[in-house]
Amino acid sequence: MSTPPHHHRPRPLRPALATAAASALLLTAACGGEQAQEEAPEAAAVVVDDERCETNKAAGTVTYITGYQYQASVSILEAIAADALGYFEAVCLDVEIQPGSGDTIGNSQLVSAGTAHFTSLGNEAEVLQANEAGHEVIGVATYGHVPIATLLTGTDIGELKDLEGKTLGHKGMLPAPLEAMLVADGVDVDSMEIVEVGYDPSVLPRDQVQALTGFRSNEPFLLADMGEEYNEWLPEDYGVVGSFGVMATNPEWAEENPTVVEDFLRALARSFDYCQDNGEECVGYAAELDEAGYDVEHNLRVWNTEHELVNASTPDDAVVGYIDLNLTEAEGETLVDNGQLDKLPSLEPLFEPRYLQAVHVATEVSWPDQ
Repeated sequence: MSTPPHHHRPRPLRPALATAAASALLLTAACGGEQAQEEAPEAAAVVVDDERCETNKAAGTVTYITGYQYQASVSILEAIAADALGYFEAVCLDVEIQPGSGDTIGNSQLVSAGTAHFTSLGNEAEVLQANEAGHEVIGVATYGHVPIATLLTGTDIGELKDLEGKTLGHKGMLPAPLEAMLVADGVDVDSMEIVEVGYDPSVLPRDQVQALTGFRSNEPFLLADMGEEYNEWLPEDYGVVGSFGVMATNPEWAEENPTVVEDFLRALARSFDYCQDNGEECVGYAAELDEAGYDVEHNLRVWNTEHELVNASTPDDAVVGYIDLNLTEAEGETLVDNGQLDKLPSLEPLFEPRYLQAVHVATEVSWPDQ
């Protein structure tokens, strides 16, 4: 039997996730934004000695490409805030942030080629897909351990099988968790017309498509703001695992610059910590970078939704961004089941948790004032 859909807004966390969120360890920043910038240079010596500082500086400009523009998503906002708060400077990194277009596989190609050094991918499946496409990247942190992808339909769709013969719109590719959800519910995916429609969710209420892929922290809010009704379908309700907010880098470059990778992740961890309690301030830093106008209210909702999902899906004894290859394997198997991969590759070379582990003591990020 199909799971009943949800209307108007993103569904609340399921009880198990909500409980986990309430009990999850929340790292709190010890200093405010202005104070952080004032103290950063002096404090850097505690974490980064002169030799490490010179090593980081010798790497030159470190280029990070966001997953999509300056959107306040997890793995994007932390980098923007870390730069604004002086956290990168505190660990002797010169980071250049470039806005991505949403083409995360294209971004992975730039990282593989050495044109950029870090990028945010949508999920761990994209690490596998990038490597399948010949782009050598590795995942070094996975922040969310639940699918961020959501499928939105009109209210006339009462069960997923109603989509057979209908048109589904996506942003570049059909996300693996959504295809796995459709397959799990017995939908004949081949009967559907699957088209690329971009980022304007109004194509759904205009009936240009009868189903639309989205992010549970984004399109549901936008449609609700338009006063539109919709049904929302979540992969985990159909037993599908997934992830979001994956930080990726070039494996060869990472081997050559381990302290840079570690301290980049250290600054992000510190920033995630700070922005949980100061979301409006951090979103403001993103707004300052956007020259085309920036919806602060909407992006604050994006950030709040996503960092709450991160906490809810992170066990108490794990660090934010932890990598669990058992979950990765389950997510990767959806690609095999859907024919997007012929077979599951060896996962260990494609995900490297040691860089993130190196910047934590227990579950606390190692930082000067701790």
